[in-house]
Parts: sequence; C-alpha cells; structure tokens
Amino acid sequence: MARGVIIVLDSAGCGGARDAVDYGDEGADTLGHIAQACAAGQGDRDGLRAGPLNLPNLDKLGLGLAMHASTGRKPPGFANHAPTGQWGYAVETSRGKDTPSGHWEIAGTPVEFAWGYFPLKSPAFPSELTRELIARAKLNGILGECHASGTEVIERFGEDHLRSLKPICYTSVDSVFQIAAHEEAFGLERLYDLCRVARTLCDPLNIGRVIARPFLGDKAGQFQRTANRKDFSMPPLPGNLLARAGAAGREIVTVGKIGDIFAHRDTGLELKGRSNDEHVDLVLRALRETGDGGLIFANLVDFDTEYGHRRDVPGYAACLEGFDQRLPQIQSALRSQDICVITADHGNDPTWRGYDHTREHAPILAFGDLAPRPIGERATFADIAETIAAKLGLPKGARGTSWL
Repeated sequence: MARGVIIVLDSAGCGGARDAVDYGDEGADTLGHIAQACAAGQGDRDGLRAGPLNLPNLDKLGLGLAMHASTGRKPPGFANHAPTGQWGYAVETSRGKDTPSGHWEIAGTPVEFAWGYFPLKSPAFPSELTRELIARAKLNGILGECHASGTEVIERFGEDHLRSLKPICYTSVDSVFQIAAHEEAFGLERLYDLCRVARTLCDPLNIGRVIARPFLGDKAGQFQRTANRKDFSMPPLPGNLLARAGAAGREIVTVGKIGDIFAHRDTGLELKGRSNDEHVDLVLRALRETGDGGLIFANLVDFDTEYGHRRDVPGYAACLEGFDQRLPQIQSALRSQDICVITADHGNDPTWRGYDHTREHAPILAFGDLAPRPIGERATFADIAETIAAKLGLPKGARGTSWL
C-alpha cells in the first residue's frame, strides 16, 4: 500500500496570483525574483553562495516549468525541459496569506471565513485585551503593542524587557498575536503559559495564532531567537486530510510546526527539530519507520522565518540550494508505491517591500509512483489533499479534485 508525503517549503511561492492586488502584493514572486536577483549578482554573499540560483534536482522535477506556467516568465537558471515529476501550480482560495490558511487548504479545507486582524496603529491591540492579559497572567505591563518584524521588535524592546520582565507583544498583517520573552530571565514555561492565556483572549477576535517567540542574549545586537518557538492555533476545520487519515487508523507523522498549525489534532507522532536540515533528517527517519498506508506531513520553516521575513535574498537562495542538495535522499527513501508532493503555503518575497507574507500561487512537484506529466493550474491547494487521499485510498473531502 502507498504512503503519502507532503513537504511544504514554507513561503516558497511562485508568483502569479490574480488576486494579489487585493492584498497589496501585485507582482510579488518569491522564487522568480530570487532567481532574477541571483542571475544579476544580487544573491551573492561571501562564504555563503554566488552566481545564478542552482536548483538542479527541483528543476529536474519541473520547478522551472511550474514557475513559468504560473507567471508567464521563464526564470533564469532553470533549463530542464523533460521533467521526471508531475509539475504545476495551485491557486489559494482561502481568505488570507498566512500559515494556517495555506496549510489547512493544502490539507483539503480552505478557509472561507474572515480571520480577525489587528489594525495598523499603535497601540495595535484593544485595551480590554491588554488589560485582561495583564490581569490574568499577573504581569506588570507589556511592551510593544505594535506591528513589527520579530527581529526588529526584540532589538527595540529587548533591553527594556530584561529590566522590567514585561513581555513584548506585537503583530503583523497576518492574523497573529506574538509574544517575545527572554527564555531564561522570563522563563520558557512561563511564556508558554502566557500564550495560553492570550489564546483564550484572542478566540473571540478570531485571531488565527498566538505565537511564543523566546530569545536569548544580554543586550541589543546580541539577541537571538531560539528554536523553542511554539504556536497556539485555532482548531483546524473538520474533514481535513489528517482527520481522515486518523479516522481510518492510518499511521501519521508530522514534522516541524505541522502539529502546532493543526492544534495537535490528528497529528500523530510529532517530530520537531531546530532547522530545515534537521527536519529533512526527521522526514528521512519517518520514511524509514512509517508503515504502508501512512501519511507524513512536513513543514520546512527556515525559508520563511530566517530569510523571507528578513528580506534576505542570498540567505533564501542558499536555503533553497541546501534543500535541493538533499532532495535525492528523499527520493531514494521512497518505496515503490509512495507519492511525495512538494509545495508551498504562501509567498514571502525577499525582494518585496515590508517584511510580511505575499499572496502568490504555490508550486506543485509530485513524484514517486507517478508518470511524469504536467498537471496544469490547480483551482485550489485542496487538490493536493485529494490527490494524496486518492493514492492512499482515503475518503474524499468536500473540496478539491485529485489529478491522478
């Protein structure tokens, strides 16, 4: 019996979204703009990488053709015209460009309701939310209360936080309430408990995620976020692919932050590392250990958190190249009937203004027990779930169509 593998390259969108203008993202193209920047020498960094974007294994599966199909532009550095995989791209139908929306839709349940968002003003949070958070968590106040990038807000308020132990609370254009605190001075478990309080307060506002952002360091210029981030998400929509696999008694392994995104519901064995490389190692472990009929669902988050939000083109390019080098290991670990799909949940164009996600199509590369062919434009990310479900013999969902 086949096994199904979904690997989400977090934020590796391929441009072209027709509704991008509604999100202020018309023209954004994460993979395409990285390729163009590298071809122009803007992706070079001493000791890291140089030259055109070099993704031979992804190109061999059809990534360059998927990018071309999405935007109408041929990306520099991609040359393969006889792919070994099934290739295409998917259109996001969910009403957001955030992590839960993208992943939930990949799992077959698009988000058709409107998330709650905090206004672009300071303070960004309703006064009653702030008062309740301080009272229930017995805080002496909070810092931030603004829209900000995670690294910038720690540099700005980190020293004050160490003096006062007031947590740093901030948001973005996503439906999110983030809390940064020093992992040792404030305490990691105390931060998690604080996020649980914030989660209950954010529920009536329909905020998608509350995120703990622990960091270490003694002063500005030395602060570094740690790998102990934890997301507290709203419960996923019913009928998603994980729920269907769980109801069928299938073995489920989730890697990276998938467990957090789906509120630890039907997420099976949760494996979490500190980097993309460690998460690829865990995918390989899952491929060694998971039985027939099993589902493996992985997120590789470094593209997004380390390079997309920081608008770091060379770093993003090097991260893509690092994954590409490891792709043959994943291919070799598949069994004869397995299917693997590589995709993205949204964009985060490192050449774009600001520091937030961008509304884009998601590339789809499928390989394993499949005949190479184009699969064209998929009307929703949910087609990925339905394709995996069909291959694994799971019930159909309410949305999406298998391309098998």
